[in-house]
Amino acid sequence: MNKILKDFNQKIKNKRLKIGVIGLGYVGFPLALEFAKKRVNVIGIEIDRDRLKSIAKKQSYISDISAAELKEVLASGYLKASPDFADIYEADVVLICVPTPLKGKYLPDISFIKNAVNAVARHIKDKALIILESTTYPGTTEEEILPIFEKTGLKHGKDFYLCFSPERIDPGNQEFPVQKIPKVMGGVTPEATKLAMAVYRIILEKVVPVSSPRAAETVKLLENTFRLINIGLIDELAMMAHKMKIDIWEVIGAAGTKPFGFMPFYPGPGVGGHCIPKDPLYLHWKAKSFGFHSRFIQLASNVISSMPEYVVKRVAEILKLRSAKQLQGSKILVMGATYKKDIKDLRKSPSIDLINSFKKQGVKISYFDPLIPFLKIKDLNLKSIKLESKSIRKFDCVLIATDHSGVDYQMILENAKLIFDTRNVYKGKHKDKVERL
Repeated sequence: MNKILKDFNQKIKNKRLKIGVIGLGYVGFPLALEFAKKRVNVIGIEIDRDRLKSIAKKQSYISDISAAELKEVLASGYLKASPDFADIYEADVVLICVPTPLKGKYLPDISFIKNAVNAVARHIKDKALIILESTTYPGTTEEEILPIFEKTGLKHGKDFYLCFSPERIDPGNQEFPVQKIPKVMGGVTPEATKLAMAVYRIILEKVVPVSSPRAAETVKLLENTFRLINIGLIDELAMMAHKMKIDIWEVIGAAGTKPFGFMPFYPGPGVGGHCIPKDPLYLHWKAKSFGFHSRFIQLASNVISSMPEYVVKRVAEILKLRSAKQLQGSKILVMGATYKKDIKDLRKSPSIDLINSFKKQGVKISYFDPLIPFLKIKDLNLKSIKLESKSIRKFDCVLIATDHSGVDYQMILENAKLIFDTRNVYKGKHKDKVERL
């Protein structure tokens, strides 16, 4: 092992290390760019033709990667993209960054991982290091991935090395870009962990080794389960506070003045993105195979899933009380389509659930989002309105679902008949026309 690690470090020092990245999405693409910036030769494998076309045109499809940044890296020659897995044959390290969705609500789908691993196993070079980044349930690396490689006759520790290192990328977070986020890694053996640490130190300020892939897999799930449960808790408290005529936003603000033992979470119309709605359910599913029912996870998930329906109900109540209008036939504007402010990402966005729910209730629905000019998802085919005073006046209610920066909220306030603010944009002011979640 000392020789393998020495060879890896020598290749890193001499800029001869080659890295393959499987999947150039929200995780793989930023990692590929960071390694290429450090003058590491990177081959990105991507089967999505639209993404490949965008890269060929030097156009970024991820908000955290600017067109100028992408052009500079591509011009350097250190990053290339291909649809062919055979192109990783020279890679010393292969990072697997593919989606891990759910089948239904509770059943993990690791088919993308298995397909990628099967393809990688056919093409890796001798003594390559394979690192799985895709979030998954504890045991996947050793119980599912390791056997795929070993069925080909390869022996771990001799022919290849395997490690799990969960992605921690937070889209749109300028304070913590990729290189500033500590990286957890757990190898099948201590040797695999050391190799992974050497590789990630090329681009990261801090690496955090753990005892096993199973521990590393659980780290990621704990992080997002913590967030899911606390968001579910504050959502439930927001609903309770409304019944009790208590301002939950005021309560959170006051509680947040405590310098210890409290971390503020905020209610909202639901939770989107690829991680929080899904990752804890991977842990929930795995726990069931050990005869353990994780009640907190299921409860929090159910509470959060109910929030779009709750928001629609609140809007119906507000329209009836303040305007003597029924929900059916009313005109409602949903402000923001993305799941998170200032991020061009529609994955599991609660705004989409809201729009669909309003449509089913017979609402004349419109939306505005400065980042999403068109919504063409399943049965939706909408165009973002032009945000101006005369258009705002046409709606019976404006629902703030995503609080993008740069939006003229004062103009909306001056012209809207009624506003339901799920993001606390107006800070509890203007109660004559603004109600909060």
